[in-house]
Amino acid sequence: MVKISDYLREDYIKLSLESKEKEAAIKELAEVFRNDEHIKDFSKFMEDVFEREALGTTGIGLGLALPHARTDVVDTFVIAVGRSEEGIEFGALDGEPVRLVFLMATPKAEVQSYLKILAHLTRILKKESLRASLLEAKTPQELIDCFKKEESIEVA
Repeated sequence: MVKISDYLREDYIKLSLESKEKEAAIKELAEVFRNDEHIKDFSKFMEDVFEREALGTTGIGLGLALPHARTDVVDTFVIAVGRSEEGIEFGALDGEPVRLVFLMATPKAEVQSYLKILAHLTRILKKESLRASLLEAKTPQELIDCFKKEESIEVA
């Protein structure tokens, strides 16, 4: 089974995004990837993320946004998590500000595994209890532990 917690890294979690609007927030969160060995061309990665965003908002509602890119400049799935206290204007489907941003990149060739990860993430984030605990986490490790706890419940 796919587990989001397997892909989360403490250094890819920003508990306090300062940006108030979508593009700036994506750029701010993406900085955690700047020196990542799995992203071969950071500028092209950013270009691909914004190209995808131009097709339609990745603000899915419930205070969540899932900006992402399927791109040739990454060699494995990577994910970063950002959190905003005040909320970010993201053009979300429900019109609400976004508090949790999940920035993802996957190699173009890995469509199936990427779709499984995206579906799993979307499904578990619909649980209000998980969203609440993610908003309350005091450290990046606590945020990862929230996913581990939720995913262990799903398996049980």
